[in-house]
Amino acid sequence: MTRSPSPDRATRRPGRDRRKDEGTVTAFTVILTTALLACAGLVLDGGLALTARVRAVGLAQEAARAGAQEIDLAAYRTTGALTLRPDTAIATAQAYLTAAGATGTATATPTTVTVTVELDQPTGLLGLVGLSSLHITGHGTAVAAANTPAGP
Repeated sequence: MTRSPSPDRATRRPGRDRRKDEGTVTAFTVILTTALLACAGLVLDGGLALTARVRAVGLAQEAARAGAQEIDLAAYRTTGALTLRPDTAIATAQAYLTAAGATGTATATPTTVTVTVELDQPTGLLGLVGLSSLHITGHGTAVAAANTPAGP
C-alpha cells in the first residue's frame, strides 16, 4: 500500500517556507487602503477648497464693487473728476462683508477699492490625517467708473 502525499505537501513548493508569506497580504491591504483614502481626501477636500476659493473671490469682488460706489459727489459736481471717499468706501466694503458673514480687510484710494477675504474651510477626509481646515484667501478690486450711456 502506497501512501499518498498529504494535501499540504502536494501544494507546497520545495524549499519555500509558508511562514514567510504570513501577513504580506494584510500589510499590502493596509497600505493600499491608506493610499486610496488619502487620494479620496485630496479629491473631496480639494474640491471643497476650490469652491471656497471661488466664494472668497466672489465676496471680495462684490464688497469692492459696493465700496467703489462711494463717490465724492461734491468733487464730481464741481470738477467733473470721479473720485471716491476712501473712508466711506472702506466702511461700505466692510459692512458688505459683515452682512455676508465673511471676514476680511478693505483698503481704498481715491480711485480704487481693494478687498481681501479670508475663509477657513473645514476638511472631511483630510481631518483623519490631522488637517482639520484649509485657510482660503480671495482678492477683489474695483475702480470707480462713470455710467456712460451706450452708443447707437
